[in-house]
Amino acid sequence: MDPTVSLQLSVDRSSPVPLYFQLSQQLEAAIEHGTLTPGSLLGNEIELAGRLGLSRPTVRQAIQSLVDKGLLVRRRGVGTQVVHSQVKRPLELSSLYDDLEAAGQRPATQVLANTFVPASAEVAAALGVGEGSEVHRVERLRLAHGEPMAYLCNYLPTGLLDLESGQLEATGLYRLMRAAGITLHSARQTIGARAATDVEGERLGEPEGAPLLTMQRTTFDDTGRAVEFGTHTYRASRYSFEFQLLVRS
Repeated sequence: MDPTVSLQLSVDRSSPVPLYFQLSQQLEAAIEHGTLTPGSLLGNEIELAGRLGLSRPTVRQAIQSLVDKGLLVRRRGVGTQVVHSQVKRPLELSSLYDDLEAAGQRPATQVLANTFVPASAEVAAALGVGEGSEVHRVERLRLAHGEPMAYLCNYLPTGLLDLESGQLEATGLYRLMRAAGITLHSARQTIGARAATDVEGERLGEPEGAPLLTMQRTTFDDTGRAVEFGTHTYRASRYSFEFQLLVRS
């Protein structure tokens, strides 16, 4: 059954907003809210056009805009399929792996580096170690549904825990830290944005100059010791941070 049949789709012909965009926004909202789940197959474009009284090119344009966003994919011999929604990450002390898994995004990891390096001034200040002293550096590419989502670079004090690349590919860093008896208590975090370099774009499947979200985080255990400093970049087209704001009385 075509899952779009159950959606309350409609277009306002008196609106200045293009009809294709009205339709694409409604379909995108259904994907974001989980009404159209990953793997769902959209019905025939002709049937959808007839149901809404739209031309087939208008419906095709709406669907193509979602294909361009990575929310839908056209599969030969299968049809148009929902891939995933954008990840909206809550601002709390959680790992990207856990957030993706909780959102049903099927996370996977490619370990790009797992080595020891001299601490730069920035890393040394974050971890509270001497500049030039040895720290553990881990670089990973985090994927969801086989698509790059984020580049993660983390630094840890030496001797904190053993990290094998196989473990890092199988699960999240915070899970490994907790399993090693490290109690994650709090973090200091900065969020920003900038344009992707050529290398970053190639790594994340975005064109050079595409917007990226950035995050730097220093995580502390329950004794106040800095146990991890991370500097991450995320695809803005597939990722956002979600805030909850409270009014102080």
